[in-house]
Amino acid sequence: MERTFDSSAAGSASYAALLLRLALGIMFLAHGLTKLFIFTPVGTAGFFASVGFPGFLAYPVIAFEVIGGAMLVFGVFARWVAAIAVVQLLVASSVHWANGWAFAAPNGGGWEYPVFLAVAAAALALLGDGVYAIKPSTSRH
Repeated sequence: MERTFDSSAAGSASYAALLLRLALGIMFLAHGLTKLFIFTPVGTAGFFASVGFPGFLAYPVIAFEVIGGAMLVFGVFARWVAAIAVVQLLVASSVHWANGWAFAAPNGGGWEYPVFLAVAAAALALLGDGVYAIKPSTSRH
């Protein structure tokens, strides 16, 4: 089936959801793979413990970021992955609350970047999977 660009509001929203889904998915993959291969799971667990989270939470976070990121990119239950991502991102932003707004702050980064990503994930959860989703979150009628 050939897809043509639909300039209606609904069609445009579906393409917007695709772009948002890809951007969030790539961001999660990049962060998850950095935790996995650069910081290592043990190093990430140590960081989590240093900021007050149980160190063992590093392992499901890494798994979510890598697997969830791939699910977003490919459009596999993307709406549900995005909804879970909102929670993960808001919890992650709590590390930065005391540092203020600017993520580039010299004291460890502010909270605007993870909160922005949480809002973007919430928007994707509300918009839906977008076009070219392999396994949409809801049935299409």
